[in-house]
Amino acid sequence: MPTRRRRHRLAGPDRLHRRPRSPARRRHRAKSGRHRQDEPDDHALGRSRGGLTTKIHLACDGKGRPLAILVTPGQRHDSVCARPLLERIRVPRTGTGRPRCRPDRVIADKAYSSRGFRAYLRQRGIGHTIPEKADQRRHRLRRGGHGGRPPGFDWETYRRRNTIERCFNRLKGCRGIATRYEKTATSYEAAVTLASFLLWARSV
Repeated sequence: MPTRRRRHRLAGPDRLHRRPRSPARRRHRAKSGRHRQDEPDDHALGRSRGGLTTKIHLACDGKGRPLAILVTPGQRHDSVCARPLLERIRVPRTGTGRPRCRPDRVIADKAYSSRGFRAYLRQRGIGHTIPEKADQRRHRLRRGGHGGRPPGFDWETYRRRNTIERCFNRLKGCRGIATRYEKTATSYEAAVTLASFLLWARSV
């Protein structure tokens, strides 16, 4: 009885020895259903002094509990992300009514000391305690009477800014937050959100 020969695994209509094919990167089709619309093209990875980094922008309450987070590339400036970060704040009320979206006061460092951001806070009726940069102060004094009045600043209120630093330290207690292991920005932001939920659960 004649034996049946087995076909080689590389032989066949779609195998390698049929005819030359285009490179693999050209013949691959786009995978449907796996690409998220909210995933940025850069995956929140940017070049900064330390190489490829990701920056977490965070807003917290007076007790150091996170209220809103925003994940961006490492080279993105804080003042650029200040407005979208504040617009993410949603605090549900215990009774009926819409959630609170406007904080009573914003305490931030000199990175947020831009005239545009201060005007944005005044437009929304949000008080702020932000120190003025040295170059902004010199520019205002050089203009004389046209430079305007110096922004109000209270050192006693500014002492409470260490609350956000302590919140960051508690978040970085999770190894996955301090060192990003996730490939996509949405997965990393979900990990930061989960760590924020754990901080809320511990404080209740």
